Amino acid sequence: QVQLVESGGGLVQAGGSLRLSCAASGRTFSSFAMNWFRQAPGKEREFVAAISRAGGSTYYADSVKGRFTISRDNAKNTVYLQMHSLKPEDTAVYYCAADKYYADYEKTSYDYWGQGTQVTVSS
Repeated sequence: QVQLVESGGGLVQAGGSLRLSCAASGRTFSSFAMNWFRQAPGKEREFVAAISRAGGSTYYADSVKGRFTISRDNAKNTVYLQMHSLKPEDTAVYYCAADKYYADYEKTSYDYWGQGTQVTVSS
């Protein structure tokens, strides 16, 4: 079992930056690829970014490429999502997800999910 807890969300003006964190406990963190998703009100969940177990490979949705950076610190059991040049359309609840296997595409299922953190970008 893996428990995931996101933090770092908040209210920011358009053009601003935020860094989200997802702290993991339970099973060995470095055994899991990590992913970020988001879900805006009334919309389906959207894949944002993925990072491999050791951090050597990353993958981004086109909508965030060049603005967001996913990284991880296996010594701290934490994955991060650094977000720059935020837009109002980035407003959503952001979730991290852990999975045994890294993929450079959105998979149909993931092993573990966090509870989410709200990001609101004002115009």
